Amino acid sequence: MSILTVDQERCINCGICAEVCPAGIIRMRRNQPEVLLEKACMACGHCIAVCPRDAIDNVKTPVINQIPLEGIPKLDAATAARFLRSRRSIRCYRTESVPREKLNQLLDIARFAPSGSNAQGVSYIIIENREILKKIITVTVDWLEEQISLGLDWTKPYAGVAKIYRRTGRDVILRDAPHLIVATASNNTFGRTNALLALAYAELFAPTIGLGTCWSGFVEMCAFANYSPLIHLLQVPEDKHVTGAIMAGYPKYSYRRLVDRNPLEINWI
Repeated sequence: MSILTVDQERCINCGICAEVCPAGIIRMRRNQPEVLLEKACMACGHCIAVCPRDAIDNVKTPVINQIPLEGIPKLDAATAARFLRSRRSIRCYRTESVPREKLNQLLDIARFAPSGSNAQGVSYIIIENREILKKIITVTVDWLEEQISLGLDWTKPYAGVAKIYRRTGRDVILRDAPHLIVATASNNTFGRTNALLALAYAELFAPTIGLGTCWSGFVEMCAFANYSPLIHLLQVPEDKHVTGAIMAGYPKYSYRRLVDRNPLEINWI
């Protein structure tokens, strides 16, 4: 049995499903779409999402699980621009923890981010234990100091970061965020890129549910260096590696303006 089911009464043989198929495995044969190589189907759902007559179903992306777009208002350009520009990196958080159901809501939207060959494959570790968060801060500073001691050029701007922590105990790594969200993936080509896109979705969605986020660059660098004390604290499964990290919590302050950026630069060829 084919993974593709076609309603002959609805199908108008327009061939759009075949044209948009990323894997190029749908062809029009005998006046209806057919799948040539089912194993190559990426389960992206393009075929059922684009069909103008709702004539196609796909076992890998059943129509019954999909949401029709009809009736859902689209953002106008101005609203979308304001929404995207309003995103801020939050480095000051309120002390209270975020309920798990809200963090689940945050990451549930992240799974809809694009991924290479629709591989998806991003999973998450959420650290909410305050003692473990403190240990993560300490071992990350330990690692940073080791890098600074090597005299590496990239570490020079961050020498003060380690000194502030040692002298004052101020959290310059996680900014007192009550949660650290760590993205992980199996060792595949798209792991890091997929995580970046997924976490970017989470960052954009966060303000709509009252949350703030910020990329945890120091934790990322430490994890990418496979620093064993940090990897141990994060309890990363052996078959996965860290591909990204963001802090999350309730913002302590509200921002009142859309900040400008450098002028757009384009080279037309």
